Amino acid sequence: MKARDVMVFPVITVTPSSSVKEVAQLFLERRISAVPVVDDKDKLVGIVSEGDLMHRTEARTERRRSWWLLALTEDQTLASEYVRSHARRVADIMTRDVITASPDTRLHELATLLECNAIKRVPIVEGGRLVGIVSRANLIQAVASDRKEIDSSLSDVAVRDKLLAHLKAQRWAHTNRLNITVTDGVVDLWGVKTSDAEKNAIRVAAESAPGVSAVNDHVITQKAQGWM
Repeated sequence: MKARDVMVFPVITVTPSSSVKEVAQLFLERRISAVPVVDDKDKLVGIVSEGDLMHRTEARTERRRSWWLLALTEDQTLASEYVRSHARRVADIMTRDVITASPDTRLHELATLLECNAIKRVPIVEGGRLVGIVSRANLIQAVASDRKEIDSSLSDVAVRDKLLAHLKAQRWAHTNRLNITVTDGVVDLWGVKTSDAEKNAIRVAAESAPGVSAVNDHVITQKAQGWM
């Protein structure tokens, strides 16, 4: 699946000239936690999130420092914080360097993008224009709505061969002490493994394999030094 398959569109947006109060009201009314900022040509120019509204003078939540920490803080930092807590326009508080993706970005790439950058959403841009947005919730929805269809066209022999080939391609899987039997799509796993992690990973691989309807796990875990 790709970003275009799960992205939300049309996207709720604001402009750089929108007021901070309008954004706060929008968050509450639409039950969202961030909003992209676009210009009059729908070009993405920034993003505003709840985090940008946490330290505001209206709520008396401006950052407060002890006198000694205040003395160590650079004037430039203090000036920037003042702007973020007192500014009235979105242009003054929005994040300008926005991490984006294209509609053809695959979901595993989006997941990595979200995780590595510690962000909760990614605007989807095409031809310079904002066309959608994907959040962590959208990825979870993709997982929840997945409907794996059993490929009944595969023979038991084909299922076994494909599963073994898949496992042999995994660095963590050691198939020399593993046996797999398949009967009417039901996989039986037999063998000895040195860790629960490998045992569980093999079971998950079998459950996810095409043509598999059920898995019986008979693999036992035994420390390497216990082998005879």
